[in-house]
Amino acid sequence: MTKRIDETFKNLDGKAAFVAYMMGGDPDRAISMELLNAMPDAGVDIIELGIPFTDPMADGPVIEDAGIRARKSGTTLSSVLDMAKEFRTNNNTTPIIVMGYCNPIHQMGYEAFAANAKNSGVDGAIIVDLPPEEDTELRAAFDVHDLALIRLATPTTDEARLPKVVKGTKGFVYYVSMTGVTGAAMSKPGAIKDQVAKVRAASGLPVVVGFGVKTPERAKEIAVDADGVVVGTAIVKAMHEDGVEGALDLIRSLADAAHSLGKSGF
Repeated sequence: MTKRIDETFKNLDGKAAFVAYMMGGDPDRAISMELLNAMPDAGVDIIELGIPFTDPMADGPVIEDAGIRARKSGTTLSSVLDMAKEFRTNNNTTPIIVMGYCNPIHQMGYEAFAANAKNSGVDGAIIVDLPPEEDTELRAAFDVHDLALIRLATPTTDEARLPKVVKGTKGFVYYVSMTGVTGAAMSKPGAIKDQVAKVRAASGLPVVVGFGVKTPERAKEIAVDADGVVVGTAIVKAMHEDGVEGALDLIRSLADAAHSLGKSGF
């Protein structure tokens, strides 16, 4: 529900949200569920739950490999939604945003996907390869089921295109802080501050910043100006190399950093 997202930002009372990405089903469902269930107590305000896909064009090698492991373990779009539903048996407050690519959703059918997502307790979706010009049908289905279709703004989103990007967006806008795939280097803080302000003014929504945030120090820098900080690659890497506890240790440090300062914006 979009209400769950709105309440999360409201309850942070001037602090930036910490948004954590994990790949659903990596390395298998049981271990992945363990991480998913533990995230809120480790300081995660909003969860991005990845849907593995065969051609993840926006993902760097760390998340691409996680998707391969997840698919080898049998993970599908339906099983990721089942993970969200299981999560909701113990947590009814932390928003879950599924993140992935259009093809599996198109195969399921937009209306069926929206209905299944709502039934699973999902609050919204980020569909990386579905631009505003092509998401009308999905957005209509999301509106019926009160789900947030969250769009991406980038450093190359100019003033002419930005209104199209934010129109119909709900919950928040995800600002991609650099050009390239996940895990690459970020823009300098000053540039991010200006871009966040521009996107926030155009959308009237919170703006979260991601792609390339790897350390607590960087998360703290971003939290000064953004309404939320997203970390994905570093968490997926820690999960693969150090297991659930290693990933949770990193998550705690990142969440503490993101929450340590009041922000200047929304």
